[in-house]
Amino acid sequence: MLRSLADSLYEKRLRLQCRHIPRHIAIILDGNRRFARLKGMMRGEGHRAGADRTEVMLDWACELGIRYITLYSFSTENFARDEREVQELFSLFKEKFERVTTDERVRKNRIRVQMVGDRSLLPPDLLEVIEKAEARTRNYDSYFLNVALAYGGRNEIVRAARRILSGVEAGVYTPNDIGCELIERNLFSGRELPPVDLIIRTGNEFRTSNFLPWLANGHESAVYFCAPFWPLFRKIDLLRAVRLYSQRVDAIAENGTT
Repeated sequence: MLRSLADSLYEKRLRLQCRHIPRHIAIILDGNRRFARLKGMMRGEGHRAGADRTEVMLDWACELGIRYITLYSFSTENFARDEREVQELFSLFKEKFERVTTDERVRKNRIRVQMVGDRSLLPPDLLEVIEKAEARTRNYDSYFLNVALAYGGRNEIVRAARRILSGVEAGVYTPNDIGCELIERNLFSGRELPPVDLIIRTGNEFRTSNFLPWLANGHESAVYFCAPFWPLFRKIDLLRAVRLYSQRVDAIAENGTT
């Protein structure tokens, strides 16, 4: 009880220190498997605990007014994992995307859901469910939840380059047309994602793992690394990350530098 009260008071103190709210945060959800080992669970149970934590975190983000969230849920490198684990993850993604079409919170908060990643790498049944969720929420415009599946930053840029080259060969573009705007239009997210203001990585890892290199690195995003495994991520951790971003905004305003 005392711990709960102390956390509540600390949350209020942190909230006061979050003078600036990022428009777009990107989260690397790390530590589900290590959490499962810690608790003596199967890996699938760890991933499910992480998915449940994601739903809670989205409520916190809405409370704070963070409009864009991109979740690094499954990378292109993750295909190298054990086949059983990959299939468990795909089943979990399918279940969660199916819930999007019936979740009252999605409708109430007008959350648009979309996938960011290489759709050609996903099984047809999962892709079908994802596209139904995208269609159902296409006209929502208050919050934007982007789930990075089969995503790799290098793969994204390579595929964008190929599309642009095909356009040049077809006479749609000229070499002089190639610039930042054209490249952004040909990323997985097209023009729909603003630059990333804040990257959060859990699980005590200190790297950004090829995540949104164009939207994050080019924008010099703030980066917050924290120790908790993703299923143990707390509102306090989110507020600490937003405080870091807020402090950075203040420092830039004061000093005129990043």
